Amino acid sequence: MKVLLIKDVYKLGHAGDVRRVADGYGRNYLIPHGLAMLATPGALKQADHIRAKAEARRVIINNEMSGIAKLLEGLVIAFTSKAGETGKLYGSITTQTITDAINEKLGTKIDRRQVEVQPIRTLGEHKAQIRLTVDLIPEVTVMVYREGDARLQAAESAPAAETKEMESESEEEATE
Repeated sequence: MKVLLIKDVYKLGHAGDVRRVADGYGRNYLIPHGLAMLATPGALKQADHIRAKAEARRVIINNEMSGIAKLLEGLVIAFTSKAGETGKLYGSITTQTITDAINEKLGTKIDRRQVEVQPIRTLGEHKAQIRLTVDLIPEVTVMVYREGDARLQAAESAPAAETKEMESESEEEATE
């Protein structure tokens, strides 16, 4: 089935693109959610108009989200967890845990579905990508320490200072 995308769809395409999708995906998800329409000759005439409108909308959203992206880029989040001798965690650090920590630290409203990382099950440093928009995907460092590790206190104090500096810089830019 060929569809014309009305809105940007993650991992499928931008608004105004014509894509071939599985019949069930188009009929049961894309069309009912208002993300696409059937690629009929009449609809294809509207493709340029849809593409231009979506580009303008994308620019506005990217401008709004760029401030949050600056705060998130280079952010370090530290977690403690019980772990075995080999460094394997007894539980896991999930996208919800990471989202809660980011929202608490920065005061943002990021959804767990925006965080792209597999559940973390080992000690050490891991990278998580936060998908704010199709174009803005800042990367956050997630540090996982063993419970009672002395390195955690050092890691928590250093990024907190960096985050406060970033917040004060963004506040100065907002007042200008």
